[in-house]
Amino acid sequence: MDVVVARSLSKTYQAGALAVPAVREATFSIERGSLVAFVGPSGSGKSTLLNMVGCLDHPSGGTLQVLETDVAGLDRRKAADFRGANLGFIFQDFNLIPVLSAAENIEYPLLMVQNRPAEERRSRVMELLAAVGMADQADKRPDQLSGGQKQRVAVARALATRAKLVLADEPTANLDHDTAYRILELMKKMRDDLGTTFVFSTHDPKIVQTAEVVLTLEDGRLVGNSAAKNHG
Repeated sequence: MDVVVARSLSKTYQAGALAVPAVREATFSIERGSLVAFVGPSGSGKSTLLNMVGCLDHPSGGTLQVLETDVAGLDRRKAADFRGANLGFIFQDFNLIPVLSAAENIEYPLLMVQNRPAEERRSRVMELLAAVGMADQADKRPDQLSGGQKQRVAVARALATRAKLVLADEPTANLDHDTAYRILELMKKMRDDLGTTFVFSTHDPKIVQTAEVVLTLEDGRLVGNSAAKNHG
């Protein structure tokens, strides 16, 4: 089953009287449970493409289905509801809430987006903390954690609502080589255990090597769609 199907997907921004195309007629699909990387130089359109798949940005043209929903036709409120129910996000700067503990950061989407009962929230948070190897750091705030630990918490938070699709924008950019490798191995394990689909926007060769499918963009155009040769 394809979790993302895009046909002639385009995005143009207006800069005064000037129309600036960011993505030009991209056509692709993403299978459930796959690891996919959008790659390309800065300004190639990969982050814009990720944002459209994540319902954070609205297409200017073409069609886009995510989890069998026509997200191009959703208004802002419905797009927000869809994101909360189905998608997880991981950012390069972690985006953790400084005043909350690791456990509370993971719990936050369960409380704010899905409003789950307290007992269910606690059980889910502890399950995820254990899964990312952070059970002994549950009460630490972000400023008490290393970069790798923060990203582990961010991965757990992205999965808290049992997201079927997780979108990661440069998730290893602020991590050293060894930590980045461990985070990627963690995401692969979560995919294998939970069937979650991960889509990355990245410059990192380690992610490109880890990905099973690499979609290459140049000047807003999709110029390559290939299986990664080094995936084992």
